[in-house]
Amino acid sequence: MKPSTHRMLTRIKSVYMYISEKGTVTTQELVDEFGTTPRTIQRDLNVLMYNDLVLSPSKGKWTTTNKKVRISS
Repeated sequence: MKPSTHRMLTRIKSVYMYISEKGTVTTQELVDEFGTTPRTIQRDLNVLMYNDLVLSPSKGKWTTTNKKVRISS
């Protein structure tokens, strides 16, 4: 796996874990927490949404779904 792919997957996993711990977060909170651009966070959220792991109950807010997830290291 390319280093850039590994970095991206690690960040997406971290974003998911952060949302899971906090309950509901805003896109801006994620940008501030992970020190990335809003576009990068949006791409990560799109991957998580595609896999039915997060949803947006209102514009700019995110929460996890009830889908079961096994987190590996």
